[in-house]
Amino acid sequence: MIQTIKLLLPGLIPSWKFFKAIEPSPRVQWCMMDEAAQSCTDWQEYRPRPTHISAGSMLRRIFWNPNWNEALYMVSLAERLSLSSSTHSRDEIFKRLKLQLIRTNAIDAGRPCLQFRLVFVLREGTELVQQITYLSKTRRISDIVA
Repeated sequence: MIQTIKLLLPGLIPSWKFFKAIEPSPRVQWCMMDEAAQSCTDWQEYRPRPTHISAGSMLRRIFWNPNWNEALYMVSLAERLSLSSSTHSRDEIFKRLKLQLIRTNAIDAGRPCLQFRLVFVLREGTELVQQITYLSKTRRISDIVA
């Protein structure tokens, strides 16, 4: 019986030794603009984390949280894109951003172009510093296949 428990214990209590290092994950920020040549100043974070979550919401999220799953997928795409230029990752991020803009009814006809960037937030002393690791080319929202 003790041998069985010894075999099951590593599966029940995970070990974090497989991480070589814990590093920040990239955040996806997007911006809509008038023209493709314009530089963006109004960057928005893709699905920012809420500042407060009720106990009921936390309990529900244990069993059903499709938004978090999609956010994890975006982080995975962003990590791949920051390591090497990937057309699939770039197109998929644009697609997810467009779908989010459609869901939230945020598409502005006066600003038909979309651009995104990948940002790492690092702590240097007492300050948070944003490090831009990738800046996409601007695309017309109507040209993004969703």
